[in-house]
Amino acid sequence: MVVLLRTVRRVGTSGAPADVLVVDGRIAAIGPAGTIDVPTSADLPTGTSLDVEVVEADGAWLGPGLRDHHVHFDQWALMRQRVDVQDCASAEETADRLADAARTALPDRVVVGHGYRDGLWPTPARRELLDEAAPGLPVVVVAADLHAVWCNTRALAHFAGMLGRALPAGADGVLREQDAFDVTGALSRVPDDLLDAAVAEAVDAAAQRGVTGVVDLEMVFGLDRWARRIAAGTDGIRVASGVYPGELDDVVARGLRTGDVVPGTRGLLTMGPFKVITDGSLGTRTAATSDGAGLLTWTPEDLVPVLRRAVAAGLVPAVHAIGDRAVTLALDAFETVGTRGTIEHAQLLQPADVPRFAQLGVVASVQPEHAMDDRDIADRHWAGRTDRAFPFASLERAGARMQLGSDAPVAPLDPWVALAAAVGRDRDGRSPWHPEQRMSALAAWRGSTDGRVGVAVGDVADLVLVPSDPLTATSAALRTMPVLATAVAGRWTHRAL
Repeated sequence: MVVLLRTVRRVGTSGAPADVLVVDGRIAAIGPAGTIDVPTSADLPTGTSLDVEVVEADGAWLGPGLRDHHVHFDQWALMRQRVDVQDCASAEETADRLADAARTALPDRVVVGHGYRDGLWPTPARRELLDEAAPGLPVVVVAADLHAVWCNTRALAHFAGMLGRALPAGADGVLREQDAFDVTGALSRVPDDLLDAAVAEAVDAAAQRGVTGVVDLEMVFGLDRWARRIAAGTDGIRVASGVYPGELDDVVARGLRTGDVVPGTRGLLTMGPFKVITDGSLGTRTAATSDGAGLLTWTPEDLVPVLRRAVAAGLVPAVHAIGDRAVTLALDAFETVGTRGTIEHAQLLQPADVPRFAQLGVVASVQPEHAMDDRDIADRHWAGRTDRAFPFASLERAGARMQLGSDAPVAPLDPWVALAAAVGRDRDGRSPWHPEQRMSALAAWRGSTDGRVGVAVGDVADLVLVPSDPLTATSAALRTMPVLATAVAGRWTHRAL
C-alpha cells in the first residue's frame, strides 16, 4: 500500500508545502512540495504493491490521527438510536417527549431516552410522570452523565427481573451509581448482530471526525467483542479495551497486560487500563467533595489493595475521581502503590493536589466539553469553588500531562468538540467560563493525539487531513472543523477529497 500526499502543510511546522510518502502503513519520506516522485518498484520494499495512489491535498493540513482517551463505545453506539432528551428543561418536558416516542413503540418494548440533566430542573423527577407518559410500557431515561437512570414502575419491575434483585428506587424512580450502571448494562444486552451493526455505524462516524483510536472504558469487558468486530471488518479505529474490578480475575487469569496486542486484529486492538470508579458525578450530585457532599464508592483501604493487584498483573490504573475529596484520595493511592496511571475526569481539585499530578507521573484524563455542559450546574452546586473546577491551565502550568476525551455518550465522540472546549471554554455564543483556565492549543492538540504534534518519517501513518491549522484555529472553527480525510496505518477510513 503506497500513498503519495502532495502539497500538504504539516501541523506543528511553519506550514511550508510538503510531499509525504506513505509505504506499508508508515511514513517513508517527507520533502518539500514537488520533490518526491511517484516511486517505482526499485524504490519499494520487496512485496509492496505498485498500486500507488497520488492525492493532491492542495495545501490542507496534515497531522497525527486523533484519539479519544475515554469512551463507552457500546453505549455511544446504542445512544445514537435512543430518544434524545438532552435539551429538555424540566421533568415534565422530558416525560412528554418520551410519551411521543411511546405512541409508536412496539408492545413490551422498553422505551429508552438518553441525556437528561436535572441539576437545574425547577421540580424533581417523579416516577408517576413516566408512568403516565407510557401506560403499560417500561420507560427508562439515562442521565447525561450515566450515573443515574430515571424509571417508571414497569421499568423498575422489568430490570429487577433481569438483574434478579429488587431495585431501591424511591418515589422519584431514580437509581444512582451502581444500580444505574447495572441498568445501563442490562440495556446494552442486545443481540450481537444488532449491537455490532450499531458499533460499525458509530466507528464510521468517528472516522469521519478524524478519530483513529479510542480508549474504550465500557463497563462490560469488551476485548472479545472488539476482536469479533475487527475480524468481521469493523476496522476503522484502534481500540484499547479497559476492564473493571468485577472482571479483573478473568483478565489476570488470561495474562492480559495493558498494551498487549490481541492476535489476529492487525494491531488494531490492545488491552487497555484497569478502571475503578471512586465517586459519583457532578450532574447527579454524587461527586465526593471536601465539604462532605457526594458519595465515595471506594475507601482508601479497599482501593490500594485492588490497585496493587492490578499493577502487579501488568495493568495500568485509570481511576475515576471527579470531586476534590475523591481526587485527593486517588492521588494518595497512586503514591502509596508507587505506580503511574490516569485520573479520569479530575473536575474539582484542591490547589495542593495540582502539582501532584506531575510529581507522581499521573495523567489528568479530562473531558473539556463537560465543563460547557455543566457550567451552570457547577455554579449552583459548587458555588464559590468554580475557580478550581476543570482547572486545565493550572494543571498545564504545573507540568501535568493531559489527555482529552469525551466520555461518550456523555459528550459527543468528536475530538474537535473537546479541543474547542479546552482552548475556548465557550459555546453557543456565551462568554467563556473561567477563561483563566483555558488550555493552550499545543497542550490540547497533544492531548487529542498519541502525544505527537506533527508527523515524521518512521511514524505509523495514523493521519488526519483538515483545511486549516488546528493550532491557530478559534474555538468556533475547531468545533465545526471539516475533516477531509482520515487514515489508519495508511488505509483510508474516511475520505472527502
